[in-house]
Amino acid sequence: MPPLAVSALSRRRELWLLLTLAGIQFTHILDFMIMMPLGPQFTQLFGISDASFGLLVSAYTLAAGLSGLLAATYLDKFDRKKLMLVLYALFGLATLSCGLAPDYPSLMLARVLAGVFGGVLSALTQTVVADVIPFERRGRAMAIVMTSFSVSTVAGVPAGLFLAAHLSWHAPFFGIAALVGLLCLAALVTLPPLRAHLAVGPRPSALAAIAQVLQDRNHLKTFAFSALLMFAGFTVIPFITIYLQTNVGWRTDQVFYVYLCGGVATLLSARLVGVLTDRRGKVALFRIMAVLVIFPLVGITLTAGLPVWTVLIVSTLFFICMSGRMIPGMAIIASCANPALRGTFMALNSAVQSAGMGVAAFVGGFLISRDANNLVQGYWVAALVGACASLAAAYLAGSLHMYQGPAGPNQKA
Repeated sequence: MPPLAVSALSRRRELWLLLTLAGIQFTHILDFMIMMPLGPQFTQLFGISDASFGLLVSAYTLAAGLSGLLAATYLDKFDRKKLMLVLYALFGLATLSCGLAPDYPSLMLARVLAGVFGGVLSALTQTVVADVIPFERRGRAMAIVMTSFSVSTVAGVPAGLFLAAHLSWHAPFFGIAALVGLLCLAALVTLPPLRAHLAVGPRPSALAAIAQVLQDRNHLKTFAFSALLMFAGFTVIPFITIYLQTNVGWRTDQVFYVYLCGGVATLLSARLVGVLTDRRGKVALFRIMAVLVIFPLVGITLTAGLPVWTVLIVSTLFFICMSGRMIPGMAIIASCANPALRGTFMALNSAVQSAGMGVAAFVGGFLISRDANNLVQGYWVAALVGACASLAAAYLAGSLHMYQGPAGPNQKA
């Protein structure tokens, strides 16, 4: 199925659509990210280990992965707008239940529910971008949607930490749930009906569609690329706050500056990376960023004893390179799907990405440990494992075929 004609949506309407999708992604990403800086609070409050906290993070992503597999059976059978609204509302309720959780088991269950609906939202958002935005502008469009990551770090996470410090750890989840309610209303107004994929002749059954996706060798390589893309960062990301507070000796309020500086930097760099993605080529730019990210990825795990300003430089470079890698990476993935099976493909891809993050968080939690002084050990090993995954993704990117539209695959895109 080709993207909607540009005339179907004016450039202004297209921008509002992308901003709405960015808002939806913002709440989804913030709901996931806010868990990580709250790690020290959860380990102390519930009396759990770092590995148990890693499992709390993994539970969300693995649930999102299983949900993505289920979504592959129905994502291409409904108007994407209606499906988005229903799932987003359920996601808001799940996030509200996180804020109401009284103990670790209840929070674990609430995180699983949030992952179930959040994982599908990610797939839907990427599918809508690929459906509506022409190939030649898809890098810029993905950059707009990906700014949700930057905004969540520069505004969302610091605001969540402020609420947690001055009220309680429950407060950030209440705030996210309220924002979801507002964005539901915005989506109702700005998203157009998205039914074009329903008019593509006789459709295979859900299982047949999944089989068609999995029979495509290019799809399988793209899934491997996608898993490596997510795995590379999440052996390290969930444990940054724990490491900074134990090994580097930062106070809770100082962690705020890591997200503030990193968020501002990626907010400024994302648009440039999006433009370069379309001008220089998605694969070429991804490979550059996949190599560059290794230095701050490993560096952030070796910052013990360094002054604050040095740590902030390393962490900010980490955010810039991670975001700069994700923009061309996601543009590649969205373009590798057979257009007629894009919804099913993106749902399966969401499952793959969630599994990649969940396994990475579990592996990272397994590799690190605490010494007699309660300091984190082995963090750099987790970073090296992530670095190897980043290099593997850079290698694999060159073998993927991308669709420019309804025509056949284009290897040069």
